[in-house]
Amino acid sequence: MVLVLPAPVLKIRNSRLSAYFVTEGALRTMGKKIVNLFWGTTTSKIWTVLVVVLLAISIAMKFVWPVPPPHVALSGEAIFSTGPSWLTNSVITTLVVDVILLLLALITRFSLKEVPSGLQNVMEALVEALYGLAESVSGKNAAKFFPWVATIFLFVIISNWSGLIPGVGSIGFFHPVESHGKEEPHNEETPATEGEGHGYRIDGQLAMAGGSIILASPQREQAAPAGAVSEHGKFIPLFRAPSADLNVTFALAIATMVMVQIWGVRHLGGSYFRKFWNFSGPNGFMKGINGFVGILELISEFARIIAFGFRLFGNIFAGEIVLATMAFLVAFLLPVPFYALEVFVGFVQALVFMMLALVFFQMSTISHGGHDEHH
Repeated sequence: MVLVLPAPVLKIRNSRLSAYFVTEGALRTMGKKIVNLFWGTTTSKIWTVLVVVLLAISIAMKFVWPVPPPHVALSGEAIFSTGPSWLTNSVITTLVVDVILLLLALITRFSLKEVPSGLQNVMEALVEALYGLAESVSGKNAAKFFPWVATIFLFVIISNWSGLIPGVGSIGFFHPVESHGKEEPHNEETPATEGEGHGYRIDGQLAMAGGSIILASPQREQAAPAGAVSEHGKFIPLFRAPSADLNVTFALAIATMVMVQIWGVRHLGGSYFRKFWNFSGPNGFMKGINGFVGILELISEFARIIAFGFRLFGNIFAGEIVLATMAFLVAFLLPVPFYALEVFVGFVQALVFMMLALVFFQMSTISHGGHDEHH
């Protein structure tokens, strides 16, 4: 007996078989390419063996020669134990970033040529790209806002990337840790103080042991050691990324929002403040609504400062913690993709900070009460 399948069934079956063979063939081809990439030539074999050996050594060293846990601190730390408290590692790095920006501007300025090359090419491309963004957002005001937002972008991106330089956060000093006095000896029985009557105050607690009630003395709790304290003292890094310090990010946020108010007053005069204090309207209900909206506008100005500061700090600080953790677990090869990710995150955060500042600058020049702009 011969079973004859209908033509549509045969087509579906043949298409499935062909898809199966195509998929299997593609997988085999991909597998061969991967094998050839890592084991196809003598050079690739040497590199593969070298990477595997270094990775194995890095994992083995984790157990043979344990390293201390990564240093974590939420704020900048004073460089000198007896010096000024304001001179922190983040302040030192901020000064270094400022010097880099000044040198970059001076070198570019005094090396200008009719036929650009090298650094001039890079800076011209960067300035043109940033100015194009500023012009697309603020239009005719781009020339006024550009120096501010470009400076913000360059400062933030160099600050973000400064934390990725080897040695930043890992090279520093040990500060001696002072003891807070000797612990007083513990006495189970102490004389009662005046006003407590005659007798003794028993410092202990009742416990059951072997069917009998006894008086047990509680063990004193020992203070937990601080996170960055060892037998050498407290470790203080010499450098710290400025963007990983809330003081720097909030200072930058406050400066940006102050400039927002300045641009608003320069363009609209005293009428700029009407958006915060506006009780106009055809009736009492609309006057109340406008007044409430003005209060919300005032609150939003402070909310922007908080959002500015915490957004930049949170992204950069979290990235440094991830990198330190990955390097602590496996020092070789594992942190590389995270380094690439942090380079991208640092660029994005600088661009976001710049664009938000630009948008706020432009919004401050728009009249809220139908008044003409002052130029």
